[in-house]
Amino acid sequence: LDVTSTDQVAELAAAEADAEILVVTPGINVRKRLTDTTDDEFDRVVDINLKGTYRLGRAFGAAMAERGKGSIINFASFRALTVEPGQGIYAATKAGVLQLSRALAAELGARGVRVNAVAPGPFETPLTEQIKADRAWYDAYAQKTALGRWAQPEEIVGAVLYLASDAGTYTTGTLQLVEGGWMAVDGRFEPTV
Repeated sequence: LDVTSTDQVAELAAAEADAEILVVTPGINVRKRLTDTTDDEFDRVVDINLKGTYRLGRAFGAAMAERGKGSIINFASFRALTVEPGQGIYAATKAGVLQLSRALAAELGARGVRVNAVAPGPFETPLTEQIKADRAWYDAYAQKTALGRWAQPEEIVGAVLYLASDAGTYTTGTLQLVEGGWMAVDGRFEPTV
């Protein structure tokens, strides 16, 4: 599916008109400082990460609202809440995904549709290959988490299943962090007290 194509998204939504669960995962990154990026790079990341999520949520959300039932789970990122140099465009789009999720939750909730966002932290995926290739960078990320390690892709399944299932029927408009405690730990200094 090309999430940059409104037509392809509409075709998929029509073909899957009875879908009750939608998990939206588009994500690309340009690891450059903002002052070194081009308009084309900015537009590409926004078109895939933010507008792709918007297109899917709009198309499937409308159909779910008509039926009075559905759950949309959008992939944001812990970078929606905290950023590092070279991740500005990505972080901005993932913060946008969080707000799109909240807006859809507010707009579709009364019609039986729940919309939430999941925020993965350091997961070993193709998107993080550049970090994995740099041992110091990779180890620094692992040390920043409370668990002291990177996550594997299957470790996000529980959060998605909860949000998609009947166990999460009163959960909407939320951000579910799955980041190994990254946001809970300052990480710069560990006193000996």
